[in-house]
Amino acid sequence: MDLKEQLENGLKDAIRSGDDVSKRTLRMAISSIRLIEVEKGSRLDDAGVIAVLQKEVKSRQESIAEAQKANRPDLMADTQAEVVVLEKYLPKALSPEELEDLAKQAIAEVGATNQKEMGAVMKVLMPRLKGRATGDQASQVVRRLLQPT
Repeated sequence: MDLKEQLENGLKDAIRSGDDVSKRTLRMAISSIRLIEVEKGSRLDDAGVIAVLQKEVKSRQESIAEAQKANRPDLMADTQAEVVVLEKYLPKALSPEELEDLAKQAIAEVGATNQKEMGAVMKVLMPRLKGRATGDQASQVVRRLLQPT
């Protein structure tokens, strides 16, 4: 069963159980996935679905930060609940140490010695992350490792 089917089954379960947060969150996520599938003209694979879910989580985290600035704990709690629902369907995130180890391996493979070669390192590293870390996180680690000491 692919990830999109898991989301659809989760939606059915949420509807049956009356879980409004899960129902609302999964409907929005599935809607975003379908929109992208229509734009592309083909079905998304699991990696594509993970990318959409990560984008949804990032958007909600930004909303949480805005709600925090506006001193709206009610909005923060609702949005945080949505993030929890979405994270159930994402692969387990890499720890900072695991991410750094993968980045070091990619740097060694490419033979990178400075930040000008960062693109080549990222090209090797990103497929290995498979949605377990964001591009921003990876680029920060690679940039830090390639900085001259």
